[in-house]
Amino acid sequence: QVQLVESGGGSVQAGGSLRLSCAASGYIYSTMGWFRQAPGKQREGVAAITSNGNTRYADSVKGRFTISKAYARDTLYLQMNSLKPEDTAMYYCAAGYGGSWYSVLTPAEYKYWGQGTQVTVSS
Repeated sequence: QVQLVESGGGSVQAGGSLRLSCAASGYIYSTMGWFRQAPGKQREGVAAITSNGNTRYADSVKGRFTISKAYARDTLYLQMNSLKPEDTAMYYCAAGYGGSWYSVLTPAEYKYWGQGTQVTVSS
């Protein structure tokens, strides 16, 4: 059974850092992604990592966010640096990917989702 549990969210000032974790029992060796959804906006892809370690990032977070896996801990991470107020959102990890490389940041291609962790960045 797939279980995805996010943690690590919180409130920080602009320019600060947070590291999100996703306990990903059962799917850590597959393609996984981080997504976010701000109030009144659609869920959007932030970063994804494939089964062989290839990564893709949304243009808005390139150079600031890093996605990684710790296989021994069954954990997916998202290191977020130089945070901006526009990064404020609920962040979700996802697994059960069913698409191609070209759509790894597309929410509809993922089957399983965690409950989310809130990130708030103040100016």
